[in-house]
Amino acid sequence: MSLNKDVYSLLGLASRARKVVSGDLLIASIRKKESSFVIIATDASENSFKKISDKCKFYGIQYVVAGTIDEISKAIGKNNRVAIGISDHGFSKKIKEKIIGGN
Repeated sequence: MSLNKDVYSLLGLASRARKVVSGDLLIASIRKKESSFVIIATDASENSFKKISDKCKFYGIQYVVAGTIDEISKAIGKNNRVAIGISDHGFSKKIKEKIIGGN
């Protein structure tokens, strides 16, 4: 599943508002339940995917596999991001609606 133009712009806005968590801080953010929604790249390594998805399942954080590493990285203006967490409920709700249609 790839990311559409609306998701790109929402991720960019969330990033500029400092509501996107990535890199080393993502796992800690999931543990603390600060991220309300996680996007994992479709081309993430098997090990990275398992680590992040298992944490999300254990802590009850909804996640989706969408976009490539390049798409996600470009959307938030950083390099080489395999997964990102959205820490704002408003942004996560809107992004979820655009990617999976609500919930």
